[in-house]
Amino acid sequence: MKKSSVKVKKEINKSNNNLDKVIGEVVGELLDLMEIKAGIEVVDDKENSAYLVNIDAPDEAGLLIGNRGRTMLDFQAIVGMIVKRKTGDWYRIIVNIGDWREKENVKLEELAKQAADRAKETGEPQLLYNLTPSQRRTIHVYLSQFNDVETKSEGEGEGRYLIVTAR
Repeated sequence: MKKSSVKVKKEINKSNNNLDKVIGEVVGELLDLMEIKAGIEVVDDKENSAYLVNIDAPDEAGLLIGNRGRTMLDFQAIVGMIVKRKTGDWYRIIVNIGDWREKENVKLEELAKQAADRAKETGEPQLLYNLTPSQRRTIHVYLSQFNDVETKSEGEGEGRYLIVTAR
């Protein structure tokens, strides 16, 4: 079995320079256990207080991403738990496989724009269901740049939804 290759980008402060290595090793070990050969890049994103883990596994990307990114999010949660166990502290870790997050953000921004346009045209609030918390956040942030629409979330748990209204 061939091991995954880990590449660590050092754009970090010197106090946590071992953490990116720990994260890379955890991800590499998990992928090796899954018998998936992949390139791994860990970047400390100081601006967003997160560690970005980019995984390049062209042959297995679909398997790792899963339906609507659910497998990737579960993988991300597992990595976070293992890193917490190894270091004793929680760190924000964001896993991205094959630029899936960038493509997902483009789709969400298109959905947000369509909902905003419909809200302005009809004067009726537009409800967006079945979104994860991060998807709702992406839409909130994207539409916050427009003065003629506003967003809010309502509901609880799995039933939480987003409302887009014209001002």
